[in-house]
Amino acid sequence: MTASGLSLTHVVLQQTILHHIPDQAWLKDRDSRYILVNEPFLASVGLAVDAVLGRTPADVWPAGWGERFMETDREVVQSGRRLRFEEERPGPHSELRWFDTVKTPLLDAQGQVLGIVGISRDITDRKEMERNLRELSAYLQTVREEERSRISRELHDELGQSLTAIQLGLGSLKERHGDRTAWNETLSELQHLTGQTVTAMQLLASDLRPPVLDDLGLQAAIEWQLKDFTRRSGVPHELHLPQAPFLCDADASTALFRIVQEALTNVSRHSQATRVTVTLQAGQAGIRLSVADNGRGMDEQLAVAPSSLGLIGMRERTLMLGGRLFITSSPGSGTTVDVHLPASLAHP
Repeated sequence: MTASGLSLTHVVLQQTILHHIPDQAWLKDRDSRYILVNEPFLASVGLAVDAVLGRTPADVWPAGWGERFMETDREVVQSGRRLRFEEERPGPHSELRWFDTVKTPLLDAQGQVLGIVGISRDITDRKEMERNLRELSAYLQTVREEERSRISRELHDELGQSLTAIQLGLGSLKERHGDRTAWNETLSELQHLTGQTVTAMQLLASDLRPPVLDDLGLQAAIEWQLKDFTRRSGVPHELHLPQAPFLCDADASTALFRIVQEALTNVSRHSQATRVTVTLQAGQAGIRLSVADNGRGMDEQLAVAPSSLGLIGMRERTLMLGGRLFITSSPGSGTTVDVHLPASLAHP
């Protein structure tokens, strides 16, 4: 046995495997001392092999980084389980890069941890692509909301005023020629049609961008949205708002309203729920929004399926604001959408 407790056979086998791996790879003993490392690892730390073997990450990596790596080593040794995570750390030229890291315990016949095998794959390009896509998505979301606002204003200001004027004019003609039955009936039909058009236009304008969101804020807009949802679907609702009203960042306000809107659309289309509960909270821990129904639920895997565009849209809106979105559901147990956003987006 070697000083680390690993047999010579173990070491030779691991050495053969590590040197055929294109990603950074290493073997440590249970005390985090390097036993074997491959060439990509040495290129990353910028050291010769003799300066690495027998030392711990605290000796090899820049100050602060080594201690972080040893924390995850201890977690693997104590749990005896494989650990996988994404981390940002120095690359070959000391610049920060992203890595997908897997640490696996090396066990003896009795299940005791002898050492740790690690592999790190550079995923910086993938992370950069994800960031660029997220920025593009944020830009497109902003453009879409601005266009919705513009169309909504034009519908309300231009078309709405014109239709209202037509409706009033028809009413005036009807009063002047009330003795002509046919004329009167035609004007009544035109008045009714114009009234329907005005109502449809108002609903369309509200769907595009509800004025209440800009005029009265997020909390009033959610209350309006829920009342409209119940009126259309017949599903009753509960709304829990914070006792102390708060102002919300404009982008966050829009995102939270659209998430509520999308969640309610999913409820009315798919859930067969008999009640919906929406809760909005804000405090030092951040902003939290929850939309829960008591419907038939779904398989949580559907939440990340490519076809679930509504759910993906909710997740992207959340990520763009630095938040997290959780969807909890199972068949027959309803669905809950939870959104957590940073406290910096809310103001007293």
